Amino acid sequence: MPTRNILVKYWGFSSFRPMQEEIINSVLEGNDTLALLPTGGGKSICFQVPVMVSEGICIVITPLIALMKDQVENLKSRGIKAVAIYSGMHRNEIDIAFNNCVYGDVKFLYISPERLGTQNLRENIKKMNVNLLAVDEAHCISQWGYDFRPPYLKIAEIRQIIPNVPVLALTATATPEVVKDIQAKLEFKQENVFQKSFERKNLTYVVIKEEDKLNRLLKIASKIKGTGIIYVRNRRKTREISDFLNKNKIRADYYHAGLEQKIRDKKQNAWMKGDSRIIVSTNAFGMGIDKSNVRFVIHLDLPDCIEAYFQEAGRAGRDEKQSYAILLYEQADIINAKNNLLTAYPDIDKIKSIYQALGNYFQLAVGSGKDVSFDFEINDFSNNYKFPPLIVYNALKFLEKEGYILLNETVNSPSRIHFIVNKEDLYRFQVENLYYDNFIKLILRSYSGVFSDFVKISETEIANRSGMKSENVFKFLKKLHQLNILTYIPRKNKPQLLYTRERIDKKDLLISKENYKDRKNAAKKRLQAVIDYVSSINKCRSQLLLAYFGETGSKRCGKCDVCLKRNKIEINELEFNIILEKIKPILKDKPVSVTEIVDTVKGVNEDKVIKVIQWLKDNDKLDVVEGNKLYWKRQYRIRF
Repeated sequence: MPTRNILVKYWGFSSFRPMQEEIINSVLEGNDTLALLPTGGGKSICFQVPVMVSEGICIVITPLIALMKDQVENLKSRGIKAVAIYSGMHRNEIDIAFNNCVYGDVKFLYISPERLGTQNLRENIKKMNVNLLAVDEAHCISQWGYDFRPPYLKIAEIRQIIPNVPVLALTATATPEVVKDIQAKLEFKQENVFQKSFERKNLTYVVIKEEDKLNRLLKIASKIKGTGIIYVRNRRKTREISDFLNKNKIRADYYHAGLEQKIRDKKQNAWMKGDSRIIVSTNAFGMGIDKSNVRFVIHLDLPDCIEAYFQEAGRAGRDEKQSYAILLYEQADIINAKNNLLTAYPDIDKIKSIYQALGNYFQLAVGSGKDVSFDFEINDFSNNYKFPPLIVYNALKFLEKEGYILLNETVNSPSRIHFIVNKEDLYRFQVENLYYDNFIKLILRSYSGVFSDFVKISETEIANRSGMKSENVFKFLKKLHQLNILTYIPRKNKPQLLYTRERIDKKDLLISKENYKDRKNAAKKRLQAVIDYVSSINKCRSQLLLAYFGETGSKRCGKCDVCLKRNKIEINELEFNIILEKIKPILKDKPVSVTEIVDTVKGVNEDKVIKVIQWLKDNDKLDVVEGNKLYWKRQYRIRF
């Protein structure tokens, strides 16, 4: 069936978005392909459509478990069979999923990167008819990327098992250095990149230096009509900002990973429907959410890197209508950002001590614990061992990226059951154990597919239908589990910490000092790019962002804060840059008067030189010292 017919049949779209069809054709021709499409560019279609055209199954590797689950449910709702395997699942669930992939007609198998090293996965892949290996969030494979994950490096080993299967790598953000690294690490047979321009002509970027952020926020939210997202760094601020907006008659809600799943879903749905106009969130919000009419995205704190900022800002204006990405900052934010970066890299000895304490906390013997998950309250652990919670969190995130553990803060895993006896044996059990007969009949009436797969259940729903108390339903299910009639996995609400490798002794925990130093330096470089972005006053915001991702030669947007101010002085871009290049060295050398500057700069209209000087003063780039002399302000550089 032609690709366009597949698009219409399963997704209801009459045409592809820009570059999707070219990427799909490259994949169908058997080429290793790297697709760079900005947020909202329709990356999933690029691997889902070609797989539906071909025989066989697609293996999709993605680090985002919540997004993985959403995509599986989305495919199922379209009549496409898909399964996901990720750390923390029951071994019976994993076995059933693999069997369906090998012997059934499953089209998509989603895998978290931690599973790549397991022999079980590799043996099962050998039995599958794999037609494509899709690598989502492909920047995670590069040590120079902003979210490096060592387990991604095992993808090349998987390729050796299926040597004739093409790979499609997808990402929304990658610098030229990372683009080359992705292809090298994935062992592309030849370089093959499809890159849509990152330019968003309908999106106006604005940076405002502002000490009174709340007052400015009110003005922006009142002036720009429509739906918005406000990003802040910590959970406490999400509620504070939301309350502040509501008190000022602006409908807002807050969202972060620490809320229960039901509450998060309710808040997200209310915002999607427009019941809440603005959602105030940490970066936990937005991934996989396709709301096209977001009119503004505001950052009240400095992001850690341009890549994260570009992705989050890019959630505005996906309907191609005029929208705004606004970043509010003050000088203190730059100092805080530096401190946050330092905190994000605890000393290696501290990381090792926290790893050792973790094993003691769970009473886990050295050499055990692989694929075992635990309820984990970070504050309780921190209090027990007198570690600052933020240091613990960052140490755990570092251990996670090194592939030792997996921290899932947003767990809401509903209860599941699967009958492990066949229908005949179950009937015999019911005859011999009448005490369980009515309860089993109720389960079979309430849920279908319980013999072939794990099925989500609600103990409360069963209790209401049976007239029993919820705790008695739990006891019945637990007992049937113990009797090997069914497998019962109770729901989990608390954050989960899972060991992806056996616990090892502290002295054997390998954290390369070179890798640690390189990654810290790379993070420092990325943060400096953010500081340069907010501090710049002579370069169009859009041009700055595009240049970061390797797009040079783009034109000024004419709409950002820099362009608008530049337009007012009635000097074209070329003239402005020529004058700036002439006066900047003078101002950096020593304090000078306006008259001295004008006398020194030759071959340029005096009025225009004065206008540029005034512009630099107005935009806080010059210090005024004794005798009204001017001196170039030093730009903030990160120092450790």
